Amino acid sequence: MREISRILMATAVLMLASCAERAAPPAVDTWGTDEASIRDLLQGSVDAWNRGDLPGHLAPYDENVTFMTKDGPRPGVAAIEKAFAEKYFQDGVPKQTLRFEQLTVRRLDADAALAIGRFVLSGGTEPEQSGWFSTIWVRGPAGWVTVHDHSS
Repeated sequence: MREISRILMATAVLMLASCAERAAPPAVDTWGTDEASIRDLLQGSVDAWNRGDLPGHLAPYDENVTFMTKDGPRPGVAAIEKAFAEKYFQDGVPKQTLRFEQLTVRRLDADAALAIGRFVLSGGTEPEQSGWFSTIWVRGPAGWVTVHDHSS
């Protein structure tokens, strides 16, 4: 029994060491710049929405993004754009103004990040709507892109 405990302990130590090696930050820490870039992309998305530019709002999304809904995942930018245009826009104009609150962006590794926040749709003739979102970002050849959005 004691031998099994030592083997399990050694295995756990090796696993932790392996995880620590993978989670190590890059030699040159660019996180401050990366976080600012993601925040700028999120703000640009909000600004595009508010001026009625739905494609601009979706510009940070990877073409193969998944958008999680209560009915399950909605794959791809085209499906998201169609759904948003039908539900949140009228004659190419947003029914409500969008803003993000309580935004937190954290690094997952050198090329991945998680953004969490609260969205608020207000104004217009609709009652205010709000909820939480989480987006997963990856660094691609052209910069940071959203590969997954879960809003509720």
